[in-house]
Amino acid sequence: MSDFSKYFLMIREDDPEGTEKVIIEYTLHMTKGTGENKINWDEATMRAVIPPEHGNLNHVCQVTDGKGNKLFIKQASDTLRISEDMTATLDRNRQESEILQLEEKMAPGMVPHIYFYDTVMSACGMEDCSDYEVMRGAMLKHKIYPHFAENISTFMVETLLLSSDIVMDHREKKELVRKFITPDLDDITEKLVLMEPYLGADRNNIFEPNRAFVEQELYGDEALHLEVSKLKFRFMCDAQALLHGDLHTGSIFINEKDLKVFDCEFGTYAPMGYDTGNVIANLIFAYGNGLSTDDTAFCDWTMDMIEKSFDLFCEKFSRRYDETVTEPMAKVRGFKEHYIENLLNDTAGYAGTELHRRTVGMANVADLTSIEDEKKRLLAERICILSGKDFILNQTSFRKGSDYTAAVKRAYDAARKTI
Repeated sequence: MSDFSKYFLMIREDDPEGTEKVIIEYTLHMTKGTGENKINWDEATMRAVIPPEHGNLNHVCQVTDGKGNKLFIKQASDTLRISEDMTATLDRNRQESEILQLEEKMAPGMVPHIYFYDTVMSACGMEDCSDYEVMRGAMLKHKIYPHFAENISTFMVETLLLSSDIVMDHREKKELVRKFITPDLDDITEKLVLMEPYLGADRNNIFEPNRAFVEQELYGDEALHLEVSKLKFRFMCDAQALLHGDLHTGSIFINEKDLKVFDCEFGTYAPMGYDTGNVIANLIFAYGNGLSTDDTAFCDWTMDMIEKSFDLFCEKFSRRYDETVTEPMAKVRGFKEHYIENLLNDTAGYAGTELHRRTVGMANVADLTSIEDEKKRLLAERICILSGKDFILNQTSFRKGSDYTAAVKRAYDAARKTI
């Protein structure tokens, strides 16, 4: 029997057999006994398998048995899967688990259930959502999900508004700020997203045929750098609401009716617009991929989802603000409008930084890198670069979903002229 009283890395991709033995032992150790999270496993048929793709940060193993019981074990290590040179606190597993538990209360059924988390092994037992698809993979197959805008707008409104000073007791909220500020992970966002794509970092991943364009449009634009610096300092200084912190299509399980948001290791208190902007940007990545195969129906759907996701978010946020506001000064005439204006500015700005960092930064996105035709990939990347600049430089111009899709169309026309 393994000793789980002190930390060691249980999930090793170079040792699947050893991993299976240890993970089964650990799962039984953590889920036997009494209580709501007890699982009555059929030990003779238990299997533990490392899935082929499981993110950039942590280690994941799927546990199943012949009776239909299943869950994921997710464990943090002191280095990140994306790079052995990058480190982050082991406490991030506790943080992610606690954020998911909070979000489950705010948006029931829209995140995976956490059965347990273990601060010694820096691991948690998470609901197995393998009957859903990871949205990024589904989008690469150009699948269409008509309920996405309705669902993601609800998730964002509930989790962002209900974790803010508009609704929460200020002392309780400040305790959460203290609990969920993680300097290591925040530093990654502040550098990889809000600095390096603009200052020419060595670890940027630039598609070589696009290098001169990137150097001109991103590295050489001082007006852009000024606006990004403002966005960076807002991210660092404005603990507005509890973010998911990395809300892209690779962090969403989805099916024909529902979705569940996961992988909130980067969860932190920061401007709400960081999450809302990320959703818009990742739909634009999907649009670019659709263009590469001339899939008009899929492209039209992504543009429709951009408009509906944004417009539904604005509509629901305004309504829920009135229903849930508790702070007396947030009820002063005109303050709600001021608050939402700033949120919409941030949404545009951070949509732009997400488009740039996933196109030229360290962690590229498969929607773009999987495009084999050089000219089609250049077109998709330049649409992202040019529309991202538009969002950042003209934040006050984006007040309707159609403002975003119009900008994407302008970027498409401009990008075509450069190729």
